[in-house]
Amino acid sequence: MNIEKINDYTFMIDLNPKGIGKFISSYILKGEKTAIIECGPTSSVENLLKGLEKLGIKREEIGYVMVSHIHLDHGGGAGALLKYLPNARLIVHPKGLPHMANPQKLWSQSKQVLGKIAEIYGEPFPVPSERMIPAEDGMNVDLGDGISIRVIETLGHASHHVSYYDLKNEIVFPGDTAGIYIKDLNIILPTTPPLLVLDKTLESIEKLARLNPKMLCYTHFGPADAAVEKLRAYADQLRLWASIVCECLKKNEDLEAMKERIIERDSAASLAAKHFGNHPIMSDMFTRDIQGFIAYFERYGLK
Repeated sequence: MNIEKINDYTFMIDLNPKGIGKFISSYILKGEKTAIIECGPTSSVENLLKGLEKLGIKREEIGYVMVSHIHLDHGGGAGALLKYLPNARLIVHPKGLPHMANPQKLWSQSKQVLGKIAEIYGEPFPVPSERMIPAEDGMNVDLGDGISIRVIETLGHASHHVSYYDLKNEIVFPGDTAGIYIKDLNIILPTTPPLLVLDKTLESIEKLARLNPKMLCYTHFGPADAAVEKLRAYADQLRLWASIVCECLKKNEDLEAMKERIIERDSAASLAAKHFGNHPIMSDMFTRDIQGFIAYFERYGLK
């Protein structure tokens, strides 16, 4: 069980779903009330509970489970987890509430989009409506001991996405708004699903940058300094990928050609392509991300 101490009250647990380490993290913030930011998928709930036990945190101490959005790798485990946390309530974007209460459609669509990866994450369980709190932009969640977490609506990756900002230590928990951070390679990679809205994503990244945070705590994966620099670099990377995909679409080039162009022009993509050859989730990353840009241009037109 890999647990990293971020500061006096914040800890990261590597959720290690199905033995896949360094990919999905949960953050535990311990004040008078304890909060979990990002619960991960159903398949890693047992690991999260073991992490809490290792930290000496009793299950009844958990007051909140906060998820950035309802995709399986971020919020899919909420229903299963809350069965073990008698006093916890789930904080989720208002648009996510009905899907968490009745996750059948979420599960069906996830299997269509993710295929075998959805099975790695596991089927989500319903969350009772009375145990959910809508995450409204600008609302503060007081954990006591001077710890306050602000909800920041950050749409674009999904229509039901929020980030969380720890006001005390100026840390942003961006969910998927800031991309995927690969510490071992010191790179950031896009996470751009088929319902990507690029313009809103870029607005959300800038919204986070204007907070001038000191640190980003990525769900994928781990804490990183130079937060504003990383946010703006990610925005530039998204613009680069968008321009490449747009150029290729105008030339009627296929997805493989797009992938080759991106690897040629983005050093981070080149490193990732070599590093993640057989990874059970990341090996198909380029295909999924490029399809997100293609779907965006099909909906909104070539720029």
